[in-house]
Amino acid sequence: MKETVLFVDDDNFTLEVIKGQLSECDDFRILTALSAAEALQIIRKEEIAVVVSDNIMPAMSGLEFLAGLKNISPDTVKILMSAYADLASALAAINCSEVYRYLLKPLKENDLITTVRDGLNRYRLIQALRRDEEDVLCSLAQTIELKDHSTKGHCDRVAVYALCIADRLGLPREVQREIKYGSWLHDCGKIGVSENILNGPGRLSDEQFETVKQHSLWGAEVAAKANLSRTARNIIHYHHERYDGAGYPNGLKAEEIPLEARIVSVADVFDALTSERSYRQGYSCDETLKIISEMSGEALDPKLVEIFLDIVRERDDIPLCA
Repeated sequence: MKETVLFVDDDNFTLEVIKGQLSECDDFRILTALSAAEALQIIRKEEIAVVVSDNIMPAMSGLEFLAGLKNISPDTVKILMSAYADLASALAAINCSEVYRYLLKPLKENDLITTVRDGLNRYRLIQALRRDEEDVLCSLAQTIELKDHSTKGHCDRVAVYALCIADRLGLPREVQREIKYGSWLHDCGKIGVSENILNGPGRLSDEQFETVKQHSLWGAEVAAKANLSRTARNIIHYHHERYDGAGYPNGLKAEEIPLEARIVSVADVFDALTSERSYRQGYSCDETLKIISEMSGEALDPKLVEIFLDIVRERDDIPLCA
């Protein structure tokens, strides 16, 4: 069954333009409303995956309307349409977590399609996490990877490496299962990061990096909304913390960082170093192991680094290290 996307704008011409821009999209259903009141009537009767609302509307603004959806339809992904003159309000709403993304008017067709589909992926992720369907979770993780062309297969490989460490530590099978899910979904917050940033040439600017750093928080919000296990949520939230306390988003250090997040950090760094990026070739296994050794006690937990290095040296099924 196709998910439904609801567009709300008091200008009928704008709604007709939107329907025209999306006429070739057959993977979701489109509904429209000319006011927030009309939209609320629809939402009370139908399951709405994504709602895209203009901000400046009579009687009830888009921000007021979207904020009110928290109690009526909490899983609905909220997107705000905003003119340049109203951009400050849009950004304030996003920073308060009321709105997932915003679209600037006049709407660009590619931006509209990309943003709506990102919203649908977020909605599907929440629903899949609630159902706890392993094949769907893996498929969604792979879909998220498509946003960043340099990370194909990354989530699967991180899960493999993380499970090697977890198994060596003797962690219970149920915990290992949740570590696998958290590894698959550790970058799910990248749904909220523009593909122009993720796939741009060269290294990120400071401003772009600040945007990318938000993905761990955005991912944690999705995981919390979906009632994902604490183990998986910790991985999504804290996998960029550093052992020396210089990481993000909370600046945790050493044992303050949950064990599962420290495990995935080692796996994540290993795969990142051995993978090609737009600005560099992947490192060889020997080079990678040397770099990881140097990161021990700084970015990475030294005990887990030692365990992983032993695993890599012992096994012949670790990619690039056979």
